[in-house]
Amino acid sequence: PRPYGRNGDPDVRLSKALSYALRHGAEILSLHMSSDGFVDLGEILRLPQFKAWSEEDVKRVVETNEKQRFALCRHPSSGHLQIRANQGHSIQVPELELTPLQDLQDFPETVAHGTLLRHWPAIRQRGLSRMGRTHIHLAPGLPGDGDVLSGMRNSSEVAIILDIPKALADGIPFFRSANGVILSPGNADGLLLPRYFSRALQLRPRRKSEASSRS
Repeated sequence: PRPYGRNGDPDVRLSKALSYALRHGAEILSLHMSSDGFVDLGEILRLPQFKAWSEEDVKRVVETNEKQRFALCRHPSSGHLQIRANQGHSIQVPELELTPLQDLQDFPETVAHGTLLRHWPAIRQRGLSRMGRTHIHLAPGLPGDGDVLSGMRNSSEVAIILDIPKALADGIPFFRSANGVILSPGNADGLLLPRYFSRALQLRPRRKSEASSRS
């Protein structure tokens, strides 16, 4: 039987367990992760916390995840099925499939970071932080704009719109992940400073714009 947790959805539990293992816990769990972030699926399924799930369960979760958090592929020599988180790592993955975005035409029209209303005053003052991850996550658009899949939580109450030309001019690096999320390590301190904010939009209960203060 599939394990039903407090949220009542076994696929959500499996997705969260995979996210932890592949983004943060590989070393703690003694998983052998390649330089591009892939781990043998069989190795994961042998862990005690995954004993209730099968390869078919994992395939279903990967295929149905609307944010395309994971990728599956066969190892070129062993043929073993492998899995990777497409972004969101706190562990270093030196060869994660990231495409550098170096020119303005590489970017979508809108690049935004979603947050909760209670966090906005501090972010407005200090900037966006990597918060222990390797990158700050940015969405290629706004909720409801069509093709936006990942990079912003559905619970976000504020969207911070980035001034990409200004950030590029200051040498801030940006990348696109395999599932379309825009990623940036920020400056030397791991921050995207408020001067790179174009404006903020309150998303809930309805959209309204607020000019941001820049430093």
